[in-house]
Amino acid sequence: MESTDHFCTAAGELAAAATPRTALYARLAEEIAASIRGGAWENGDRIPSVRQFSRERGVSAATVIRAHELLEELGYIESVPRSGHYVTDSWRARPGATQTAPSADPLTPLDVSEIVFQLLDSIRDNKVVQFGSPFASPELFPLARLGRTLGLGAQRIDPWRTVEYLADGSLELRQRIAQRYLRHGASVAPDEIIVTSGALEGLNLCLQVVTRPGDTVAIEAPTFYGCLHAIETLGLRALEIPMHSRDGADLTALAQALATAPVRACWFMTTYQNPLGTCMPSATKRKLVRLLEAHNVPLIEDNVYAELYYGAKPPKLTKAFDRRGIVLECGSFSKCLSPGYRVGWVAAGRYAQAVRRRKLVSSLETNISAQDAIAAFLRTGAYERHLRCLRRVLASRLAAALKSLDRHLPAGSRVVRPEGGYFLWIELPGSFSAVDLYRIALSRGISIAPGPIFSQRREFDHFIRLNYGHPWTAASDAAVATLADIMRALLRKAAA
Repeated sequence: MESTDHFCTAAGELAAAATPRTALYARLAEEIAASIRGGAWENGDRIPSVRQFSRERGVSAATVIRAHELLEELGYIESVPRSGHYVTDSWRARPGATQTAPSADPLTPLDVSEIVFQLLDSIRDNKVVQFGSPFASPELFPLARLGRTLGLGAQRIDPWRTVEYLADGSLELRQRIAQRYLRHGASVAPDEIIVTSGALEGLNLCLQVVTRPGDTVAIEAPTFYGCLHAIETLGLRALEIPMHSRDGADLTALAQALATAPVRACWFMTTYQNPLGTCMPSATKRKLVRLLEAHNVPLIEDNVYAELYYGAKPPKLTKAFDRRGIVLECGSFSKCLSPGYRVGWVAAGRYAQAVRRRKLVSSLETNISAQDAIAAFLRTGAYERHLRCLRRVLASRLAAALKSLDRHLPAGSRVVRPEGGYFLWIELPGSFSAVDLYRIALSRGISIAPGPIFSQRREFDHFIRLNYGHPWTAASDAAVATLADIMRALLRKAAA
């Protein structure tokens, strides 16, 4: 075995298999290096002093000093006189150094579920063009103002409100939500509303309340991949109902399914559906609710994009046609006001008590200060002003995105043009795979969402979803041009 002074230099990192026989300072150096490689420290961070390491680890100062010297030699830290030791990324440039996030080989087969995780991971990289992101750009939201309100509210909070908010959530926030339902043609009582940690928690709570493992749930095809994950996790069966790009879910197919299969519940998104962007017409929403009432089948409605409409009037919701309390409508402030606050709700109809109890035993309550901050924002009228501005910006970005797509996409491409939200559903020309396009595009710094992740049966391999909720710049246009070039190359390969 080589001496401990040189046991790791070949790969630009310390040996991971240090044994008890390895010198103590080398084992300490490897622990520090491993934490740096793992991301616990960033370039420029100051690491604990020799005295602190010595005290906390129960080793001599000489041992720590020698470990620091070895780390300096290998490029993990650098010494600043009379200041201490600071993390540096020089180790990455050493011969053979391992990168923490290597690019995937475009030719390597990729599992569909892995694509979802890669998309979510790529959101954190601001160098990637975020066409595949499920979120609009953070710069669209009044986060600084909300933060100030949050801070003031936290200073004044009454301890007893931690008990008041259990399960149901803030009464004022529920009242404000109920008031907004009126704008969408629905009458909802605050007592019917349960505040949740984002819409996804609400959707999962509703699914748990109205189904049991083994039950069949009718879903849209394509659908939001979070729906597929929830159904799989709870041991349920999905029955896919085809979507029309203009009218939403095919009610004829749904009626046939209800007549021939033991459908226990439906999970639909009828307003600016993800990924199509389709808004089901009001008359069709009425027919949907009446159909489900006739079969006594509850509708779990994912309604997180309803405020992001571009027309003069807000769309009418399925909740507006609910006479028997069978619609469990899940909303959220994450898509239109505060992505990081994770405040959503369920207007649960006749299932409100069951959802309330399920919330109580699952997560108890939702962040109190965040609820207060949002309630205060709604109270002042600032929310409505923010929404008007947000809708104008998104409508402008949609126009820019459509113009770019029209200019660059190959002949035969087709785009579903939405009236709200921030997604475009694009049908690809020819016979190449959306997953192949996804893999090659990601290797070039462009994320897209390929169609198969929106289907339990992995269909829609000739479709992609594109997010236009980020600033549409020259770089965005160039990224569309690059996507188009990749498409043409794949078309040529398929034709060869």
